[in-house]
Amino acid sequence: MGKGLYISKSVGITLIVLAVAAVATIIALSVVFHNEKSRTVEKPQINETDQWKSYRLPGTLSPQYYNITLWPRLVPDANGMYIFTGHSGVAFTCVKETGLILIHSNKLNYTLTPEGHHAKLTGLEGAKAPAINKTWLEVETQYLVIQLSETLQVGKIYWLYMEFQGELANDLRGFYRSEYFEDGVKNKISKTESIYRFRKAFPCFDEPAMKAVFHMTLIHPSGTVALSNGMEMGKNQNVLQTKFKPTLKMSTYLVAFVVSEYSSIRTAAETDVRIWARRTAIEAGHGDYALSITGRILDFFQSYYNSKYPLPKSDQIALRDFDAGAMENWGLITYRETSLLYDPITSSNKDKEWVSTTIAHELAHMWFGNLVTMKWWNDLWLNEGFATYVSYLGVDDVQPTWNIKDLMVMTETHKAFAFDSNKFSRPLSLPEEEVKTPAQINALFNTITYSKGGAVLRMLSEFLSEPVFARGLSVGDFTVVDADPEVNLPATISEIMNRWILQMGFPVVTIDTRTGNITQNHFLSDIIIESSTVCISTATHDPMKTNSEWVLANVNVSGFYRVNYDPQNWQRLLSQLSTDHSVIPVLSRAQIVDDAFNLAKANMINMSLALRTTSYLSEEREYLPWQSAIKHLNTFINRFRHTEVNTKMQVCLLQIIDDTYRLLFKFQNLGFLVGSLYSSIYIYIHNLNAISLACTAGVEDCLDLTKMWYRQWMKNPDKNPIKHSMRSTVYCNGIAAGGSEEWEFAWNLYKKSVDDAEAELLIYILSCTRKPELLNRYLNYTLDPNMVQKKHVNYVIRHVANNVVGQPLAWDFIRSLSSCVRQQLELFKEEINKAGFGTEALVVDESITITKENMEWMQKNKGEVMQWLKEELA
Repeated sequence: MGKGLYISKSVGITLIVLAVAAVATIIALSVVFHNEKSRTVEKPQINETDQWKSYRLPGTLSPQYYNITLWPRLVPDANGMYIFTGHSGVAFTCVKETGLILIHSNKLNYTLTPEGHHAKLTGLEGAKAPAINKTWLEVETQYLVIQLSETLQVGKIYWLYMEFQGELANDLRGFYRSEYFEDGVKNKISKTESIYRFRKAFPCFDEPAMKAVFHMTLIHPSGTVALSNGMEMGKNQNVLQTKFKPTLKMSTYLVAFVVSEYSSIRTAAETDVRIWARRTAIEAGHGDYALSITGRILDFFQSYYNSKYPLPKSDQIALRDFDAGAMENWGLITYRETSLLYDPITSSNKDKEWVSTTIAHELAHMWFGNLVTMKWWNDLWLNEGFATYVSYLGVDDVQPTWNIKDLMVMTETHKAFAFDSNKFSRPLSLPEEEVKTPAQINALFNTITYSKGGAVLRMLSEFLSEPVFARGLSVGDFTVVDADPEVNLPATISEIMNRWILQMGFPVVTIDTRTGNITQNHFLSDIIIESSTVCISTATHDPMKTNSEWVLANVNVSGFYRVNYDPQNWQRLLSQLSTDHSVIPVLSRAQIVDDAFNLAKANMINMSLALRTTSYLSEEREYLPWQSAIKHLNTFINRFRHTEVNTKMQVCLLQIIDDTYRLLFKFQNLGFLVGSLYSSIYIYIHNLNAISLACTAGVEDCLDLTKMWYRQWMKNPDKNPIKHSMRSTVYCNGIAAGGSEEWEFAWNLYKKSVDDAEAELLIYILSCTRKPELLNRYLNYTLDPNMVQKKHVNYVIRHVANNVVGQPLAWDFIRSLSSCVRQQLELFKEEINKAGFGTEALVVDESITITKENMEWMQKNKGEVMQWLKEELA
């Protein structure tokens, strides 16, 4: 066994200081937990005569509680419209003298008072309310504006009452409706969708810091059930009026209410856990898995946070039409069906993993996000990054054999690396003044917020240790960490972290084992910026100096940075991988591959060196290094598909995956494979990767086998021979290798599908065809909601854009759209942001830039790749 030099803890601390790659989030955590103080510059005073032109509330009023009654009509009115009616009142305190009331309202029609005003104002607890001079709706900034004859008195409480009507549209926004078929009968459901859109359901002070108590009442048709954040208190059977217990003090974006014909299952425990879904789904047991883990994850978080779950119940409901994966509404968590329901007969291991992590993510918010909330959306990453990180801890507690915490590196850290290394990235936290409009808020829900936020929190935990990190959370004050003599920090937490929170990007740390020199630079995938606040001077660290032993930094990817080495150390690492790769930890093996390919892309090392990191994979049996390699090898396959490189690439890849691939083809009985080999989620994915990579590379027997399986299914659609865990891979490759007949078969199944998981799978595999005419037809289908459901439009365009044949078709399609249709594709714009592009206006220009860079990359690396392939195959 060859000797190796790992970086010790003390050396690691020194390296992290030199790289400024230690911890990224604690100061912001401290801010949130410590009185939610604003770190931004003080906002200038706005003249009261134009305050309604600002997207931010002036901070003169503070809501205390709401009384809200809503009545959704689940049948159309005489004009063919679905509507809801309601009335609401809000008690608020005047905290700064003002003669103006601004309350958010969007697309609500008000019943005017006898005086012709939109609202009525009265005083509470002896306060005298001034008369209303004028009211109007400010459409651009989404306010109901109320001008008063006199100013409100500081410290006094007032009551604002309004009656209104809105459209119960099917646009997945605000208070909306959706429809589904069950046993051949069309059912309707009305529900809410959050984040700055509750102003479309009732007038409210719709900012996260404007917390209040909500008293909800829902009027609903006979045969339906009404749900909200609080537990039901009782019903008036004459009019089916359901009242709910008041909520805790919370933000408007956490309110939820649903009227449906759903059924539920529940647990008899201290916290009442209920899973709600379509009756047929509940009866088929699709909610059983969610019910089995929800209480256990809640128990884990109660221990982790050292804080009791604050509500008497936790409802979780699976919705057919929902534009997010899930939403952490306090006491009534809303999910897309595929994020909550799990069918033990047909669902895959990957489906089970997704349901588990999504439930854990939303339950994590019950404390961090709901109980403790950011002051404004510019620090959204604290909410979502934290929930992302601890969701893996929650799942690990209930599924300890999955090693899910290691998987986080692939699913979150690598995704964040890819996003944050391009010039369209942004800092984790932005100044408040840069986040004002709904569009600017919407743009924050991307990979930086979720994945980078989670990755730097994982780094923080690795650096401090999980017990110290959890202790800081439990006491609600991380300043104790600086004062703890057992936590030997090389600098104050705030000094270390500001660099991570307030600027985009991350470093690449370069270690020269010949001299012991360590340097760092801001890493960008296509350019290295020398002059940056991330850069520091070169330092020398003697333990890094060696002529014989390999040095491995950032062991197990404990820090959010990449590592480069001198050529000799790279060679020593490659030799170790070839002789006995098990000496190097699994996560580090995966990271060596990922770092090498990305360093080559940034012109920091030769592409042939990156390719050599895959040479040992024929001996690799772990999933994580394979997944890291396949991601990059697929890029090579797609870019060189129509060049002379392709043939040699096929042969080379087949050599790499030979053992796994040949085993699969030795046993062509797929049922035997699934039953015998897939005892672990990693083994399952590893074997799928072998098939997928072989088919993507164009290996004939792989293409023939997937076509055969697909054809068997086409002959007898009611008896699918392909096990569910294999379907995504086999379907996609079957359609890619086939033609119009295979595509039409899947399209007809999508049109008839009643199961969300099946529909989303079909949406994906339809994009796998390599026929441009089919992809163009598919894109055009998104313009007709009778062809492609609205909730699937963003998926269709994204999947087509990820197909090498579909990339130019997708961009041409987007550019050809009218402004009206562009509004319908708001969800896709969010996905564009997640993919690493900037604002919508720059999408086309940025995509052209990326395409140009890809073409330049091919020209630059084609010769080197061909030479490496010749040497490998010699």
